[in-house]
Amino acid sequence: MLFHTSRMMRNVTSDPASDRTGPRTVWPVAAALCMGVALLGCSPKSPGTASPTPAATNASRIAMPTQAQPKLPTIKMYVGAQELTVELARTQTQWATGMMFRKSIGEQEGMLFVFPATHRAAFYMKNTQVPLSCAYIDPDGQILEIHDLEPFNENSVPASTDRVQYVLETAQGWFKRNQVNVGMAVRTERGTLQETFFSRR
Repeated sequence: MLFHTSRMMRNVTSDPASDRTGPRTVWPVAAALCMGVALLGCSPKSPGTASPTPAATNASRIAMPTQAQPKLPTIKMYVGAQELTVELARTQTQWATGMMFRKSIGEQEGMLFVFPATHRAAFYMKNTQVPLSCAYIDPDGQILEIHDLEPFNENSVPASTDRVQYVLETAQGWFKRNQVNVGMAVRTERGTLQETFFSRR
């Protein structure tokens, strides 16, 4: 869709955030940025509207993806009793491209979208041919919602809350097949999602 091309659209809302493993980015208005990125394909979309800001303007300058992005850095993730190897989408370009143009996804593979702040995520499947499922996850790593995403469907699937900071995309039906439900917590091999991505140690 967008904000993951083979992923749903993602929206972000505000707050500077940095971590040891990734680049530092200041997001004065994450929601506006998401809105700009939503103009691309297969990535997060913002269900609302916002006035243009420098962040949104810069996001809108990202060229529409025309091919799949190279495989991103991966990390082991634990969801219930299951282990996944997930690619990490952490930049505007990575969010906007997501799973676009990918031809397959392994049963124990996924893509985790890591946002600098909570927001009301909204993903769609522009240029994404692989059927996906996605989980909207809060800052504590708790799964808030699970949705199935259909190939090439450009209708966004907005979250019902503005508490989403992470979005996990998997092969469609993975959550159901593995009895992973709303309310369950996810972790990585390095600890909680906050410890993994936003630790200030």
